[in-house]
Amino acid sequence: MAKSDYKLTPDRRGAAWDSLLYLPVVILLGAYSLVLWHQNNQAFAYLLMFLASFMAFIGANRILSGRLMLLPSAPVALSVSKQHVSVRLRNNDQVALVKEVRFFSDYAGKSFGLTGIDMSGKKRQYVFHRGQFESQAVYDDALASLRVYK
Repeated sequence: MAKSDYKLTPDRRGAAWDSLLYLPVVILLGAYSLVLWHQNNQAFAYLLMFLASFMAFIGANRILSGRLMLLPSAPVALSVSKQHVSVRLRNNDQVALVKEVRFFSDYAGKSFGLTGIDMSGKKRQYVFHRGQFESQAVYDDALASLRVYK
């Protein structure tokens, strides 16, 4: 297998869909929490506000890191070879997954996950979305080159 390099681009369409998914959930949980707070049901209000905050953090991380690639730890390039998989991050760090590399694709074919242990022994996990690749053909080529690690 030859070395394959893939440059990733921000997935604005996917970010819009994720916003449509997470934003109403966070707003509804927060609003219902405030209603319960004023009805003197503070215990359940605390729980719902915690869930709203938790969903807000999850959604923000997914959109800012995974889809728009704005955070420093966001992957911006992927390099696949027979020996290892390298991921270049936005802050120009290079992470080489050298041990226990696993590839997981979803059933819909819209994203895939990559896990492995880097050179320092730390376990790393990344999710790549179809919209981050230049075209469907490039995405399919990346999937084909990563099937070795399934």
